[in-house]
Amino acid sequence: RGYATMIKVLFIATATSVAPPWQNNVMKDLEKKRNWSHLSTSDSAGTSNEEDGNPVHYGTQNKLREEGIPCGNHRARQMTRKDYEEFDYLIGMEQWNIRNINRIMKDPEHKVHLLLEYAGDARDIADPWYTGNFDVTYEDVKEGCEAFLQYLIENEPLY
Repeated sequence: RGYATMIKVLFIATATSVAPPWQNNVMKDLEKKRNWSHLSTSDSAGTSNEEDGNPVHYGTQNKLREEGIPCGNHRARQMTRKDYEEFDYLIGMEQWNIRNINRIMKDPEHKVHLLLEYAGDARDIADPWYTGNFDVTYEDVKEGCEAFLQYLIENEPLY
């Protein structure tokens, strides 16, 4: 990838009213705390359009608020092939997301990764839409985002 002034990250799950706002907002919070927010930008999208236009799920909003993390006014959207051109990293929550991403687009530049790969554990992050356990999802997302941010700090040549 060459040198850049801004790293662009797209967090992806099946639908985006519940899961990707976790990654996106937790990452932004960590970047701010590590004084990295001026070097990176992130967004979220889903492989499905079933939640398009919906706001962040109330359970996600409540957990982020409980952790002191701003939630913003994110609206769910479906990822597009154009996202591959615009983002440097496309990060999925679970293997199902990775398979769906690969159905939508090819990955010749190896931009598509599972979030917890960066934490040395390529396990899925459970979607609280199905489990109802927002605490476990938050801890997994935080672990993955911390490891991903450390990876960026150590590996991305930014000026």
